[in-house]
Amino acid sequence: MQGFGAELKSWRQTRRQSQLDLALAAEVSARHISFLETGRANPSRDMVLRLSAALLLSPEASNRLMSAAGHTPAYGARSLSDAEMAPLRAAVDWTLERHAPYPAMALGRHWQLIRLNAPAEQLLAATGLGEGDSFLEAFLESDALRARIDNLAELERLLLLRLRSELLHFGRDAVLEHAVARLQARQRDLSAHDSAPLPPMIPARYRVGGRVLSFFSAVSQFGSVEDIALCDLRIESLFPADEATRQALLS
Repeated sequence: MQGFGAELKSWRQTRRQSQLDLALAAEVSARHISFLETGRANPSRDMVLRLSAALLLSPEASNRLMSAAGHTPAYGARSLSDAEMAPLRAAVDWTLERHAPYPAMALGRHWQLIRLNAPAEQLLAATGLGEGDSFLEAFLESDALRARIDNLAELERLLLLRLRSELLHFGRDAVLEHAVARLQARQRDLSAHDSAPLPPMIPARYRVGGRVLSFFSAVSQFGSVEDIALCDLRIESLFPADEATRQALLS
């Protein structure tokens, strides 16, 4: 782990803020930010929380900054299976079940399939993917999944954009960084035609049972939570992108 000053400077540069920008957001002097980055001053616990808020850090990134400053983490990381998480599990299940007959899934930070509704299970059945598997790893490695995506190159470009955005939020993450590197290498091999600008909406087209089903997705996350696992959890709800897909799901 980097020292606090290096960690703070790295996040400030990631957010494209000057020392003055950060100072104004955290309501401290630019000189104090300079002293913190060079190690001439040590931050209090409250100061780390103020800087984390000013930098829009995720709970996990805030914990890393807290640890680098020598303080105990500010946020916990419970398991979704813990008894106190029962209302949140129920909320996830309620959301997924009521999205049927359209597919929906709950995903973790590294795109682990945490929960699937019945239509999502059916959509992924031929790929061998189920709860506990990583959709991200399968997208990169699984021939069974990749062969069933009708617009694979287009979705690889979209996924690369999403992962880059997630890295800006999470900061350093070996799993996401490895996936970005893999996708960037593939992008360099694209032809000039394939590297044309992406359209406003990119549906994912899956080959299922001799048909092509086309979906766009909406992503939902929990708000007002003070737990790392819940901040990472998201629900991806798929909607039919054309009338043929809608009719196929309703039949």
